[in-house]
Amino acid sequence: MIRRQWKVPEDILGLFRSIGRASLAYDIQDSHSGNMAIRLKAEAGGDQIIITATGSQKGDLEPSQICFLSATETDYGYYKASSETDIHQRILSIEGVRASIHAHTKDLTIATLDDADKPNRPPDFVPIDPLGFHHLGDHVHVDWVAVPSGSPEMAEIIPKRLADHPATVIQTHGTFARGRTLKEAFFLQCVANNAGAVVRAAKKLGVDVEGLRREVKTEAGSFFSYPSVPYDVEGDERNEFPEETEILKEFQKAGARVFESRLSPFHTGSMSVRGVNHLLYAPKASMPRDIGGPLLKVPLRSDPADPAELALHKTIYAETDFQTVMHCYLPEAEAYAHFRYPGEDAPSGRIVPVDAEGSFLYLVIPVVPPKTDAETLIRLLHDYKLVVVRGGGVWSVGHQSLSEVLHHPSSLREICLYRIGAYEQGLDLRKMEPKKAKKW
Repeated sequence: MIRRQWKVPEDILGLFRSIGRASLAYDIQDSHSGNMAIRLKAEAGGDQIIITATGSQKGDLEPSQICFLSATETDYGYYKASSETDIHQRILSIEGVRASIHAHTKDLTIATLDDADKPNRPPDFVPIDPLGFHHLGDHVHVDWVAVPSGSPEMAEIIPKRLADHPATVIQTHGTFARGRTLKEAFFLQCVANNAGAVVRAAKKLGVDVEGLRREVKTEAGSFFSYPSVPYDVEGDERNEFPEETEILKEFQKAGARVFESRLSPFHTGSMSVRGVNHLLYAPKASMPRDIGGPLLKVPLRSDPADPAELALHKTIYAETDFQTVMHCYLPEAEAYAHFRYPGEDAPSGRIVPVDAEGSFLYLVIPVVPPKTDAETLIRLLHDYKLVVVRGGGVWSVGHQSLSEVLHHPSSLREICLYRIGAYEQGLDLRKMEPKKAKKW
């Protein structure tokens, strides 16, 4: 066999490294875990698979740790490819699939554990959050296998699951996701882990997760605010206001912070800044520093063709003097939106900070139902600057800058974490809440 010397194109090496670093930042990999693969047209014709080497540090990949394989044959010994190469090879043979990722999605992996006698068929995972439901479907398959690492059983099960679903879980081993691009596969991994994080936080709060899952199955239309738009694989390099250097830096900093602080999964949420006749708009607000996302300049006037998310940005600007708007999918807030105080029959309509800084910034934070009308939402934003929509994410507004509006969801995450932690310890949240909050 003649061994060919492959030179890794800089764009591919850079893409793999950036997704690897983002995976570490989002905590869905450890330093050496998981693997990534893409299918490309080879220079000599036909397709080839490019995959990360086994045991490599995905965030610091060297060119020698990118392996080039036939799309139909695998040479483990020479290329030192991932031990799960045959699994990726089969995933990448699915029509329309050009990328795949295996990640150690900790929150989703923990949420799908059980202590049942083995072998068994674990129950499917059912998301209760809007991103999980709209992008993963009303269930994600979970499978137990005797050897959960590169086994023939996995190579048989996983491609079959991914033929009909964007992601699937191997119990105790993590998630496999496929996409048209590597960024789309990473998006699905982040959305999947976020769905697990929402369920875990809800259970810590004593929320009836199984009851919510029954509602999702039967009443999804009323359970969530509005459908998320499908992931767009085109246009991430678009920058329609390159001359606005200062505001461009603000978008980049805010987007990186949204992602790194886990305020919204990769390429979800949105943020905007008002101009005179236009708004500057990031439709994929959660943007790692070296990946980015589209930055658009769109007219302030409403357009019937606007997606629901952009339309709400425009409505907020039309009815207020706010200068910035941000929308995030904060898992702790999504879980907390379903919290009921002991003895109460309905979810609470507000979040009261019990920590010092949270109490200084907000006496209360309103929580509203999924189908709340824009007029009510805007009135609450005017009064509180921050609103949690059950089944619809977190909306915040500012009068000056993206930094100002970013502060709201960032603070809310800490507020929720403190309340969740206090509840886990069996503390009485009502006793911890400031007395003056009862009047609001």
